[in-house]
Amino acid sequence: MLSQDEYAAHDAVGLAALVRDGQATSADLVAAARARLAEVNPRINAVVTELDPPVRDAGAPADAPFAGVPFLLKDLGQDLAGHPTSGGSRSMVDVPAVDNAVVVDRWLAAGLVVLGKTNTPELGAKGITEPAAHGPSRNPWDLDRTPGGSSGGSAAAVAAGVVPCAAASDGGGSIRIPASACGLVGLKAGRGLLPVGPTVGETISGTTVDGVLSRTVRDTAAMLDVLAGASEVQPFLPAPPAESYAAEVGRDPGRLRVAVCTASRITPEVHPEALAAVRRAADLLAAQGHDVVELDEQPVDDEALAQDFLTSWFVHCARSVADFRARSGAGDEGFEPDTLLMAALGRATSATDYVAAVENRHHHVRRLAAFHRDHDLLLTPTTATPPPRVGQFDLPAAAVLGQKALLRAKVAGLLRFTPLVQQLIRENLGWVPYTQLANLTGRPAISLPLHRTPEGLPMGVQLVGRLGSEGLLLRLAAQLEDAAPWAHLRPVL
Repeated sequence: MLSQDEYAAHDAVGLAALVRDGQATSADLVAAARARLAEVNPRINAVVTELDPPVRDAGAPADAPFAGVPFLLKDLGQDLAGHPTSGGSRSMVDVPAVDNAVVVDRWLAAGLVVLGKTNTPELGAKGITEPAAHGPSRNPWDLDRTPGGSSGGSAAAVAAGVVPCAAASDGGGSIRIPASACGLVGLKAGRGLLPVGPTVGETISGTTVDGVLSRTVRDTAAMLDVLAGASEVQPFLPAPPAESYAAEVGRDPGRLRVAVCTASRITPEVHPEALAAVRRAADLLAAQGHDVVELDEQPVDDEALAQDFLTSWFVHCARSVADFRARSGAGDEGFEPDTLLMAALGRATSATDYVAAVENRHHHVRRLAAFHRDHDLLLTPTTATPPPRVGQFDLPAAAVLGQKALLRAKVAGLLRFTPLVQQLIRENLGWVPYTQLANLTGRPAISLPLHRTPEGLPMGVQLVGRLGSEGLLLRLAAQLEDAAPWAHLRPVL
């Protein structure tokens, strides 16, 4: 048997080594994970579906990189055949998936043992995890606060010690935001590097990627090795790295040119703790011999980028709601009012406006590429504020009734011609204005847990690299992890 303390002391790479060396069995690890889940899930609501028995690939070799290690899938886009993928929506809680997602097959082939699926906001549409279908997830560092979103359930489970790392995905910051809120490592890989399918060739026009949330850089690197490489249904063939991503951990990143920027047109007044997080990271980078300079403004107009992001998202939301309706037979009662409103805005968006928003990404790419000619990396806060309190963004009852009235009257789409979109930018992206840049430009970015507020809340910093710089980000992340270790820091639950 493995004690809770022994289980919690190891990351996924370490637990796999225990199994390979005969010091523990997979059954030991699964028992420890389930015991921890039973202890903490009633308080954090991280896991919404438990699988009994757990799901594993019977054909995975004994020497698979993560053989026997407990794992959790996100309940959005990561289909497990025969089990529902609710996407945080009441409409889909009883609709089983037909096929495994490609990423799920790769995780199973790596020997991971899937114990369940984690909480997510409806359609992954928010930077918080408070779906009506499953209720809010809570941050293990402060149960009154959100673990972020949309991979909030996965982040809460890892931070609470249920599993050493868990599946996540990122379409606008949904790996990096919860990584920041929960004191974890969160890497969003660049566009095309990781597989999609089998049901889609790209998600949200290529802005969304799968990945993991973990406590250590080496787990993130080793998991990237598990996933990297195109599937047969996607339109791009990525260039594979010369060596494994795990081999990057511990290598000298060399002397890097890092530009620091905390400015945001979306959020002019950034929280002092977000500024403190970046200052500490900049000091650590300078102490490691890197050249650090400050910028007065972002290399890309983040407000214009946010408008393009939301225009695309509204259209995607409309398509997703239509798909969920067709697959489940659900009516409006199966969806949250916010989701229905966003879908109405999407239906009211013309094809010309949608294509313009997608084409505008190329302007942002060129601006960021020009920045990277002179700088290796961009350093920003991951979030502009500490994690908000659960329920902080709930609409007043009168506003909810107003939304429902607009939807019944079939005129919600007219709101796109009012200041509503600007209001949605402020309300939905106000505390997370920095992360959409990497998604729309297809660049890799990583959040590292380098700061704690005086109250002990984690806050991360984000590093954005040029195309294909995943290896560089991992080298630098490991260097910073050595300089300012974080894996030993655990919430008290």
